[in-house]
Amino acid sequence: MPELRKDPIIGRWVIISTERGKRPSNFGKIEKLVSPKACPFCPGNESSTPQEIMAYRPDGSEANKAGWSLRVMSNKYPALIIEGELDREPKGIYDRMNGIGAHEVIIETPHHEYDLVDLPLQSIKDVLWAYRERYLDLQRDPRFKYILIFKNHGSAAGASVEHSHSQLIATPIIPKRVAEELIGAKKYYDYKERCIFCDIIRQEITDQDRVVCENDSYIAFQPYASRFPFETWLMPKAHICNYVDIDIDMHTELASILKEVLTRLKTGLANPSYNYILHTGPVGTEYRDFYHWHIEIIPKLTRVAGFEWGTGFYINPTRPEDGAKFLRELQIPGNTVSV
Repeated sequence: MPELRKDPIIGRWVIISTERGKRPSNFGKIEKLVSPKACPFCPGNESSTPQEIMAYRPDGSEANKAGWSLRVMSNKYPALIIEGELDREPKGIYDRMNGIGAHEVIIETPHHEYDLVDLPLQSIKDVLWAYRERYLDLQRDPRFKYILIFKNHGSAAGASVEHSHSQLIATPIIPKRVAEELIGAKKYYDYKERCIFCDIIRQEITDQDRVVCENDSYIAFQPYASRFPFETWLMPKAHICNYVDIDIDMHTELASILKEVLTRLKTGLANPSYNYILHTGPVGTEYRDFYHWHIEIIPKLTRVAGFEWGTGFYINPTRPEDGAKFLRELQIPGNTVSV
């Protein structure tokens, strides 16, 4: 069983997960699965994966068979497992608990050759709606405090299968990175009685220097203190703490701006590997006044090296104002495919 162990100095939890060590790509070169016949995520290969948890099946086909347009299943090599109890206990000065959680894979399309950015708007909207459905289901489990949704695109970003997919991990604690955002946002709210994220949005709309694009409901911009070149955040203009609280119309606009940003990154940066991470409010309602959900998109253009690991500082060689201007002014061709 996986374990969660707590660093007693800085309070960071680490997952010790021996199941992840069984992946063929671990500790070596990631080999791309270029043939759909060999890809476990392609239609017809459903027996190569765990049983599906949820699927969108336009033709009403049988579960765990071909015919789906989107499919969700447990990760074959989970970081955390859903069965069992937490059993938190001390080990001398150390704290540990069982590695209880959920680790799921969202296969975004049955088409092996298409990335998320290539899909029609409705298919991207379905992916975003599936995130919401899985979050709503998992938040009912009282063991889970946080549900993280993320996407690794490209081997440099950690993708071990090239077929387009996202992942979800539910954890019994709030991750340190999110907890730091919550603490900062709460301090700002206690001092100014306003949401720091809402103030950032107002500042970015006023300045315009770091804005990549926007629509009625969302803004995409490169943060003032960007850690990485072309790091881009997507944020709802209205104050919404939790991702699951956006309605169907806002999902349409989110799909549109996500597609535009990914298209600009793909066109301008020669299809880079990237991670995107959906930061939403933790399970519960006590964060609603001061937290604001958002998506962080991080192209993998530089490496984190000794100085960053040793200090926590990041060295970004590209001013966010320059990066945003470059992406904003790109002439992008239509790239939607019919599937």
